[in-house]
Amino acid sequence: MARTREAAASDVLVVGGGIIGLAVAWRSAQRGLTVTVLDPDPGHGANQVAAGMLAPVTELQYGEEPLLRLGISSNARYADFVAELTEAAGGLDTGYRRCGTLAVALDADDRAELREVHAFQQRLGLATEWLTGRECRRLEPMLAPDVRGGTLVADDHQVDGRRLGTALLAACRRAGVTLHPSRAATLLTEHGRAVGALAEDGARLTAGQTVLAAGSWSGELPGLPPEVRLPLRPVKGQVLRLRMTNLQGGPLPMPFLSRNVRAVVRGCHIYVVPRADGELVLGATSEEQGFDTTVTAGGVYELLRDAHELLPGITELPLVETGAGLRPGTPDNAPLLGPTALPGLVAATGHYRNGVLLTPVTGDAIAELLATGSLPPEAAPFTPDRFAGLDTPVPLELSR
Repeated sequence: MARTREAAASDVLVVGGGIIGLAVAWRSAQRGLTVTVLDPDPGHGANQVAAGMLAPVTELQYGEEPLLRLGISSNARYADFVAELTEAAGGLDTGYRRCGTLAVALDADDRAELREVHAFQQRLGLATEWLTGRECRRLEPMLAPDVRGGTLVADDHQVDGRRLGTALLAACRRAGVTLHPSRAATLLTEHGRAVGALAEDGARLTAGQTVLAAGSWSGELPGLPPEVRLPLRPVKGQVLRLRMTNLQGGPLPMPFLSRNVRAVVRGCHIYVVPRADGELVLGATSEEQGFDTTVTAGGVYELLRDAHELLPGITELPLVETGAGLRPGTPDNAPLLGPTALPGLVAATGHYRNGVLLTPVTGDAIAELLATGSLPPEAAPFTPDRFAGLDTPVPLELSR
């Protein structure tokens, strides 16, 4: 490590410059706080491989009703959030689209499962519409002819995670946020309170409040007292990117897809997200492999195999990129938002599969906490103290 040197103190130090950390930094700066972000490559976290579906309804699983409410709250503010962000970032586009999501089933068992989920959604008063297989194919003609049925959720949308990160980075710069391009070497504490972090480049970054927003690595930060260690685990997801063009590289005679499509194929969940610029994002595996981000032949094969059953024409599209990222998972698959057991240390992590969706509500909630000392009611169920006494994270999802 380089020789230690003292940097100017800030009101807030954000450890981690992914979209969550940048949203917290931007919103905090808007409230008049001085903010420093500590990250070697801000704007390039898990958002680089995220599909960017804003899908609180179709992501819903049993027992996750509080997370559903948080997701709906964040989704409802997304249009205003990206409009403000685009202006703050000097006109940078985030790829936000109001396109809806179509979830379909390919066999009788999958149809029965989807029917049960649809009934659950209706009991919760959510706006979902059941469609026959023919109605699904009328909306998306490229779907396989044996699609048995599906649900249409018009209020599920999408955003481009990469463009969102770029816009947040620009907005932070324009708002006066200091970007410190290094990794956190250790958390700094004095008299039982977090007071910042020591960077690997030797800078000692002190702050009145420190926000831990380093995704899957948040629980690995050296210097965290044992009683404050966060119950996080990395969940690997492999993603493919294709182009919706013909073999000559020109546009297709008709849109390949017009909305997000999800499916259960032999019990495996898959999604396909069409971007307005012609990109098609296909994902994602769910693998408990620690901090490994290797793209594997098996993962690529599984995704293409299942996607081919869903959309037979997809194998004619150019494959332009493969990637793998790490979702920060918690024992209940919900985020860690708010004060930790260590005074001065705030958590903004653990968003698992909903990091892009929950970016607006997380930025707003944590900035309010930092500025006023109060956490908004919608974030109250997700404070880290709900896991007090839990030693290790418990995986709820196994490998595909």
